[in-house]
Amino acid sequence: MGRVRCTGRGILSHEWGIIKLLYYDAVVFDLDGTLIDSAPGIADGWRYTFPQLGREIPSDEILKKLIGPALSETLPKYFGMGAEEVERAVEIYRPRYLNQSWKLTRIFPGIRALLKALHDRGAKVFVATGKPQAASENILEYFGLMPYIDGLAGVGADEIGVDKEGLILRALNGQKFNRVAMIGDYMSDVEAARMLGFDGIGVSYGFGAEDEFAGARCPVAKTPYALFPLLMDEMPARKGYFISIEGLDGCGKTTQSDAIERTLRDFGYVVRRTREPGGCPISEKIRALLLDVNNKGMSDITEVLLYAASRAQHVQEVIRPAIARGEIVLCDRFVDSSVAFQGGGRQLGVELIQQINAPAIGGCMPDTTVYLRLDHETALRRRENASALDRIESEKASFHKRVEEAYETLVAQDRERFITVDAHKAPEEITKEILPLLMARLQAAEVV
Repeated sequence: MGRVRCTGRGILSHEWGIIKLLYYDAVVFDLDGTLIDSAPGIADGWRYTFPQLGREIPSDEILKKLIGPALSETLPKYFGMGAEEVERAVEIYRPRYLNQSWKLTRIFPGIRALLKALHDRGAKVFVATGKPQAASENILEYFGLMPYIDGLAGVGADEIGVDKEGLILRALNGQKFNRVAMIGDYMSDVEAARMLGFDGIGVSYGFGAEDEFAGARCPVAKTPYALFPLLMDEMPARKGYFISIEGLDGCGKTTQSDAIERTLRDFGYVVRRTREPGGCPISEKIRALLLDVNNKGMSDITEVLLYAASRAQHVQEVIRPAIARGEIVLCDRFVDSSVAFQGGGRQLGVELIQQINAPAIGGCMPDTTVYLRLDHETALRRRENASALDRIESEKASFHKRVEEAYETLVAQDRERFITVDAHKAPEEITKEILPLLMARLQAAEVV
């Protein structure tokens, strides 16, 4: 972490010998509606709670009013609850939320990059939230955000409501700073900042009303990315990452791709989901030719060249631009499939396939490849039971055996790139095995 000193305009941060300008040396964030989209989890908790109170479940629109401000204010205001019923509601809601509902939380895209940028430039980052302390800690730890947080203040187990000024001071824990900003999605966050002599910044992508900051005379960010110019002199370049999913047809690639995409988006990453052959209009037309069962007269070399042509367009039009934008590309198959299916299955050899594909990929290779290991006999049975087979899937068992062997050779030659999992297991078990390994790689690569 760099050193910081105050200037007339902001805070100079010395990072690796480079001077960068921060506008604040301490930034305090609200949690719900500012760092995280907690609406699905909170709604789940209250859908469970209201029937226990003998009340009907409110609409989603009404439930959103319970996000943000203290429950001691919102429950009486919107539901006419007295003090005893409020206490009972909290007693029911909190265990449900702490044990289960919080896992439905999502990080807003851009927040991970923002917190890392502030942390790397030497700013202190705090969280002050009306959410229970334990739940807040669980969420920040689960999503890997805690390394960027220097202090957290939430509501204690025996507390129902704490004013925002008190939470901010609790988070800062007596530390003194040159300039402090408080960021939140309610006017109460901005007002609390002003009461303490700090700057207040609103966000309109959270849970506040559409006119929440009307006439407030404070900056308002419409997206997390709009917070960057309000807090520092430049938005750091985001690092892209390329993930491919490989395996025999029937190994469960689509199921695992769905789970990986959903988790990455929940963690706040920007994901570009795509596939091969295909992924863009021209490549999708080539895909139709390749998989059409009426094209069984297609020669092996024509097949290889068509796959390479599809890939060349895909890389140029989709994959490279997405990586350049700092997105995570999640691709169902890539060049490893050609090596396995045409090099191994068609017996054309690895070297020829690599030579043909070299200009198509131009050095663009996956950072990580998830290989779903499944024997060819089991894989083929799964495909036959799922739907009609395409031109490649309808090849003889000997073809698919050679494909399996080629994949195993690829994995053995490049173990660092591959994450290999046993695809004979239940889909949920496979997902649980993949995700920690994949998230560890993203963290090691400092992808945000």
